[in-house]
Amino acid sequence: MLTSVDISFAFDNENSSLIITSQVKTTGKTGVEMEALTAVSVAALTVYDMCKAVDRWMEITDTRLLEKSGGKSGHVKRQEES
Repeated sequence: MLTSVDISFAFDNENSSLIITSQVKTTGKTGVEMEALTAVSVAALTVYDMCKAVDRWMEITDTRLLEKSGGKSGHVKRQEES
């Protein structure tokens, strides 16, 4: 059972990119990583559909989990990539 889902968008002008982030919360005992990844994926597909007339060759890339807390693994955070 989800208690909240937030999606945010940020432009990266230097790389001509749109960064989509989602935060999903639950009070249940199960993780919600799949729901967070799905939220970002659907948002990216929606943006693609709205912008394909401007740039049909845009790419959706690098969908990944950045941070998770709770559950058996506790709090985990992706290390910064260099």
